[in-house]
Amino acid sequence: MDDRHDPAPARPRVSIVVLTHNRPTELARMLQHLAALPEQPPVIVVDNASSPAVDPTRIPGWGQARLVLCPRNEGAAGRNRGVAEVTTPYVAFCDDDTWWEPGALATATAVLDADPRVVALSARVLVGPDNRFDPACEAMARSPVTPPPGPPLPGPALVSFMAGAVVMRTDAFRAVGGYEPRFFLGAEEVLMALDLAARGGWIAYAPQVVTHHHPSAARDASHRRLVTLRNRLWIPWLRLPWRWALSESRQILREARAAGLIGAVLREALRALPWVLAERRPVPPDVLRRWLEVYRPHALQPAPACLDDEHAVSSTPMPHPLNNRPR
Repeated sequence: MDDRHDPAPARPRVSIVVLTHNRPTELARMLQHLAALPEQPPVIVVDNASSPAVDPTRIPGWGQARLVLCPRNEGAAGRNRGVAEVTTPYVAFCDDDTWWEPGALATATAVLDADPRVVALSARVLVGPDNRFDPACEAMARSPVTPPPGPPLPGPALVSFMAGAVVMRTDAFRAVGGYEPRFFLGAEEVLMALDLAARGGWIAYAPQVVTHHHPSAARDASHRRLVTLRNRLWIPWLRLPWRWALSESRQILREARAAGLIGAVLREALRALPWVLAERRPVPPDVLRRWLEVYRPHALQPAPACLDDEHAVSSTPMPHPLNNRPR
């Protein structure tokens, strides 16, 4: 008689948090892809107050996914509710029109296990049925951020990431308080990235970790543009020194004027001014340098003898796709 027992299955190391709102068809397709993953990760679906609410019995491929219902549409902060349910050391994020490639999460887990300096991996994103390379990934692959001393990072160092295509340390997400609820949707990852870096973490672009994005047609692009500009105006006042907050604000307001949104952006931004000033925590100098390397590289170069310091940094900053990409 063979008394040997099958070994207990390994406990999962990564969970997936999915954010959805009024996209049942896309959600069903995405869940079918996740159910086929060899890693078999726990899946937590956060329904951002869909109307009607997500009903697992009506979603093909629901499987063992858990459902978290938000009482209202909380935007990116809905992910915070999902992470509150996570019991694994790592958490991967999906929107309802994205899904992870088989093996990607195992690769991400191995990479994060191997390098405790890294708190988040931004994945390579393939868009549409023809697997086009997302332009934001092209920018990340060319990131000018100086990496930390010591062993090489698993990919180029970044100052931000893509919120629907990232694998993070669960404790790091919780340590910064998750996504800021006031931001709703748009550039929310930029603020989190600064806070992760301020706590000593590094973010890397990991092209070996792949996710797919089939953009849904169900989106309000005009409202997203307004909210993103407002949030981008808040970020420098929340986290950058005064000098750079003023300089960045001028650039963002130029973009808002060109889009015909300057009045609306200013109204939205100024309405929360007391909160912004109360929450202001400028990042440490080393984190500011990383930000300058991406957005204002000329500011780190010696100024011409004929220019004083203020003129040397006043030229138009380079835009970065992570701040402007449609999602």
